[in-house]
Amino acid sequence: MRQGLKVIGVAIRTEPRVFTAAVLSSGLYGVMTVASSWALGRATEHVVLPAFREGRTSAGALTTAALLIIGVAVLKALGIMGRRILAGIMQYRMQAASRRAVTRQYLRLPLAWHHRHPTGQLLSNASSDAEAAWGPLAPLPMAVGVIVMLVTAAVAILVTDPVLAIVGFLIFPAIAVLNLIYQRKLSPLATRAQQLRAEVSEIAHESFDGALVVKTLGREDAETARFQAKADELRDANIAVGRVRGLFDPMLEALPTLGVLAVLLVGALRLQSGGMVAGELIEIAYLFTLLAFPIRALGWVLAELPRSVVGWNRVQDVLDASGSMEYGTARLDGHGPAEIEMSGVTYGYDPEAPVLRDVGLGVTPGRTVAVVGPTGSGKSTLTQLLARLIDPDRGAVRVDGTDLREAARGAVSEVVALVPQQTFLFDDSVRGNIALDRDTHDRSTDEQVWAALRLAQADGFVAALPEGLDTRVGERGATLSGGQRQRIALARALVREPRLLILDDATSSVDPQVEKRILYGLREGSARSTVIVVAYRMATIALADEVVYLEHGAVADHGTHEELLARCEGYRNLVTAYEREEAERAAIESDEEVVA
Repeated sequence: MRQGLKVIGVAIRTEPRVFTAAVLSSGLYGVMTVASSWALGRATEHVVLPAFREGRTSAGALTTAALLIIGVAVLKALGIMGRRILAGIMQYRMQAASRRAVTRQYLRLPLAWHHRHPTGQLLSNASSDAEAAWGPLAPLPMAVGVIVMLVTAAVAILVTDPVLAIVGFLIFPAIAVLNLIYQRKLSPLATRAQQLRAEVSEIAHESFDGALVVKTLGREDAETARFQAKADELRDANIAVGRVRGLFDPMLEALPTLGVLAVLLVGALRLQSGGMVAGELIEIAYLFTLLAFPIRALGWVLAELPRSVVGWNRVQDVLDASGSMEYGTARLDGHGPAEIEMSGVTYGYDPEAPVLRDVGLGVTPGRTVAVVGPTGSGKSTLTQLLARLIDPDRGAVRVDGTDLREAARGAVSEVVALVPQQTFLFDDSVRGNIALDRDTHDRSTDEQVWAALRLAQADGFVAALPEGLDTRVGERGATLSGGQRQRIALARALVREPRLLILDDATSSVDPQVEKRILYGLREGSARSTVIVVAYRMATIALADEVVYLEHGAVADHGTHEELLARCEGYRNLVTAYEREEAERAAIESDEEVVA
């Protein structure tokens, strides 16, 4: 309860004007609801009963009663409209604010944090958790207005007949106790259900994102069973919540009705004894009838609090996450290719198991450097450090002598472009995927896009697409081949004319002839960029000015391709593995022919 009220307090402080207006509207509704009982009592006493006694009534009395009832009804309707509209505005504003805050935090947090959290959970934090956190705001103004209604009704009942008021109010302690039991039963069940929603989202996202693996390995039935098992858990959790609500809701609905019956019974006896008039009994009985709904409104808020607290806590876990990158004020405003220096760089996703150890590296501006090493040697981690997707645990990465940790926000991305191993394209046009934040209707932008496509050897197939640059590529570039996607991603990096271009095995899906033309084009443009390329193919490595060979997370050797072939056994074994295997196979086949 305390946590739930804290969440509500945050919303009230954030949207005080909307909340105040909503509560005033709800208060108007509450006062008019009480006033409707008074109007009904007056009409009964001065119009209905005289008509029975005398067999007639006057047009003036009827008109007055009708105008009174209609006026109260109109004001009550305005209160309902204002309450609902303003409550909706408050709720959706808070949900949108939470989603924006979570998304901004996702962008601030380093890549290492994202590696520790599944995508499905992150989606759940930004969607269902943000929605659940502010669920009580929809009935909240109604519940606050209900307090006005209850106070007004209580005063009206006490003024009208204190005896009946005492009889009717005896029901409220029972309602309070029942509500308390209700919340204690419901809270853990609602908490579990909200957690399971996130887990179902995680499994669904993982299965959809890995659809190719699921289908090619025939895992459809297994994934369906895995999803069904978790979905069944969520179903059972929701049923448990529904079962508790189904048990307590009728009881909470029935208690006020029992109060009305008690009032009518005692009121009938008082009416016979002359202790009150019929109009007063009608007014009090009607007021107690109306109080059933307000009490339920308080229950709606209380019922939403458990889900709200769970959603709020899950959102706050993201917003309170540590590890966001610190930024300085330095700009990387140099011209021409960048100078790179790594000194004493150590980094590990798990601090106890570093991926890179005491790496030192210097790259002269304009040079093309191939980074080579066996699987798991830290090549991709090195590229992420150069692009400042992660910061080293020890040591420093410098561009033009500036430690990247001292660079201003956005300064690194202005001069460094990384084309990763796994190509990602948006469900947008070719132009939109390459230009991104540039004005896509500007002719000069199109010229820059085509220039980047030519350098990436992608202009030919893009020109042949049905709508050229306007062709939509589908989700993750599904309508393109792997090599085409890689070349679009390369053009996206090149259009920004980066001073440091990092290719993390970014041409692996491109045939060797196209790759050769791309790398030659990059070499010809080396006056603009320093190029770091993670490479496996001999032809790719041979085009580099120098080679850095990584082994077990450290720089084992550094020099030209020919120098490393001559002096570094590990490098030689790695880059000539295919040739040696082919030679051995050919020798075996030759021996078999001789024997035959």
